[in-house]
Amino acid sequence: MRRFLTLVLIIFCAFGGAAAWWLHQPLTVRSGMPAAQPLELAIEPGTTPRGVARDVIAAGIDTDVRLLYTWFRLSGQDRLIKAGNYEIPPGTTPRQLLQKLVRGEEALRAVTLVEGWTFRQFRQALAREDQLKPDTKGLADDAVMARLERPGIPAEGRFFPDTYTYAKGSSDLAVLRRAMHAMDRRLEAAWAQRSAETPLRSADEALVLASIVEKETGRPSDRAQIAGVFSNRLKAGMLLQTDPTVIYGLGEKFDGNLRRRDLLADTPWNTYTRAGLPPTPIAMPGKASLIAAVQPQQTNALYFVAKGDGTSHFSPTLDEHNRAVNRYQRGQP
Repeated sequence: MRRFLTLVLIIFCAFGGAAAWWLHQPLTVRSGMPAAQPLELAIEPGTTPRGVARDVIAAGIDTDVRLLYTWFRLSGQDRLIKAGNYEIPPGTTPRQLLQKLVRGEEALRAVTLVEGWTFRQFRQALAREDQLKPDTKGLADDAVMARLERPGIPAEGRFFPDTYTYAKGSSDLAVLRRAMHAMDRRLEAAWAQRSAETPLRSADEALVLASIVEKETGRPSDRAQIAGVFSNRLKAGMLLQTDPTVIYGLGEKFDGNLRRRDLLADTPWNTYTRAGLPPTPIAMPGKASLIAAVQPQQTNALYFVAKGDGTSHFSPTLDEHNRAVNRYQRGQP
């Protein structure tokens, strides 16, 4: 082997032009491999430069492993190659390959966690990502929070909805941890901007109210006024009487049709039967709902009803609200 490397070194030195030509030629794909698709290359932590060269060949590149390893050595960057999951697209040259490995330009995937989703929906979305390592599979929600070093903290509402990139083989716990820390930052920033007139006593209460606003908002322009209605009700000691909390409390029993008996079925989240805010958020609120919860619009409205076009009609009195319900929900003049 040493004699071969010495020979290759001599060749590289004596035939510098030829070596430079090879470095800029696309690496060929081994027969039987999909030539038009990127090859997947996984480099484990602790892999030696010679092992990296072997991994490249194993991924489907058709070249001599000793030649590739010698190039790594001659570059002076062989010890800078980073572990990770990479893609080798068609047309990649030996020089480009080494640059990618030294820079750690891993192949990234993305998963989008949507505003208004519950934690259960979050977990389902992560489970559908076949490139994510399912470390939370089979764990109860409280066990997941324990793994995230938040034992005893309810999972609902604690993860910020956004698009998160990850490398193939990453843990779903890593994505959840990033989303959790993102919500920590967003909630802290929102609470620091709270209105002096807010009836909310803590950032946790702001998170709960924001989740309700998120689920009640049909159009973004109504978000702050909806928050204003709920703030007025909290100040007045009125029941919040918001359907999304009832639906959340029903869990898997909810069949898509909210009935009167459901409004009367007491659960910790039923704001028709229990005063104040529910014990936990009911969904994952986005930034706009967090801000609306702590900076509600100043309004005299105590009621609102969906108009059927995505907007809401707001009313200061029960009589006006009942007329709006008849008009928009029952089709009565």
